[in-house]
Amino acid sequence: MITTKRLAAGACGLLAALAVGLFPASATAADGPTANEPPKVDLVLDVSGSMRATDIDGQSRMVAAKQAFNEVIDAVPDEVRLGIRTLGATYPGEDKALGCKDTKQLYPVGPLNRTEAKTAVATLAPTGWTPIGPALLAAAQDLDGGDATKRIVLITDGEDTCAPLDPCEVARDIAAKGIHLVIDTLGLVPDAKTRAQLTCIAEATGGTYTSVQHTAELSGRVKQLVDRAADPVVNPVATEGAKQCAGAPQLKPGLYSDRETFGEHRWYRVDVRPGQELRASVSIAADRAVNNDYGVLLRATTVHGREIVRGSEAGDGRTDVLSTGLRYPKAGIDGVDEEAAEATETVCIQVSNSFSAPASVKTTPGMPVELTIDVVDGPDAASDAASFGLGRGWWLLAALVLIGLAAGVVWGWISRWRISVWRTN
Repeated sequence: MITTKRLAAGACGLLAALAVGLFPASATAADGPTANEPPKVDLVLDVSGSMRATDIDGQSRMVAAKQAFNEVIDAVPDEVRLGIRTLGATYPGEDKALGCKDTKQLYPVGPLNRTEAKTAVATLAPTGWTPIGPALLAAAQDLDGGDATKRIVLITDGEDTCAPLDPCEVARDIAAKGIHLVIDTLGLVPDAKTRAQLTCIAEATGGTYTSVQHTAELSGRVKQLVDRAADPVVNPVATEGAKQCAGAPQLKPGLYSDRETFGEHRWYRVDVRPGQELRASVSIAADRAVNNDYGVLLRATTVHGREIVRGSEAGDGRTDVLSTGLRYPKAGIDGVDEEAAEATETVCIQVSNSFSAPASVKTTPGMPVELTIDVVDGPDAASDAASFGLGRGWWLLAALVLIGLAAGVVWGWISRWRISVWRTN
């Protein structure tokens, strides 16, 4: 995507995580998840028959995975609650209905006993099908409850064999539930189809995809992802924008998440007092295939519909995230009573997108939206462009008009003088 502008907008306060949720629309940042609960990680390992292939450092994929898991178990931080789930580990037959139910919790998510976890991993042998979709649903249940950081790390060497349950759609549904869960995927010597499916799964929840060719790469990447889960994070508070400003959720400073379908407009409300500055930024993730030519618009308006300021960004081609931001400084009030000086203005925030997709692409759930709201003391120094009201646009427009008028007068005078000289000579 438009990398330079995206980073600039992101510097205004966007945090990278595209987790979405289902809380009351009136929720505020103060109601959000805390970082006090231990983080939870569920390692989901493919134990299907294809894991017998011997193409990772001269040994089978299963042996490489076991070795990597043992190294990861030794390195798990004490504060992490780790679990292990398998897919395709128990049913060797040809009955698809049974093979696609073959997922089980090998080690429950909780305080880690390293010896017990290693013993459980040692019992694994390549067996059956590759039910990625059912395994992801079950792993989400393993991590259910509480507001802790939650992460699924999926390790597989092939694409799902249990269609029509599309694991990419499963990942989107998990993200739409708002349980602050990220899915990272690792492909063992993957082909193009596997790579595409695992990338889609990861993008749906704001996770990452990694292609693995060696044992050291596998253990190193899984360790990195487990450590990342232990790092403190700010989870967005789920909200639901309205179709118009009237009745839109009232937001306080914080990080919020929502879902928006193609071409949709959603509204939110923020209170700003005199002498304060509203800063807002939005990021919309294209978590599925989209058509070329798209954009995102962030507008601030009065409750009567007059536009105050806007920010926009556009792109052309497959992107991950499209972002933009805005600033609105509200002038202070001097020489009035205290009650008038404390009067707040309700600012309406509109988030719109112009994404579209081929007919074969599902539009539900909507694309992840992350909205950052901050209200700070307004600028009072003339060196700050916002103190001139450029956020409103009027001062800039007036300055351009005056400069244009002066330039036109000067140019006209010079032109007349040159013509007069030419006629004289």
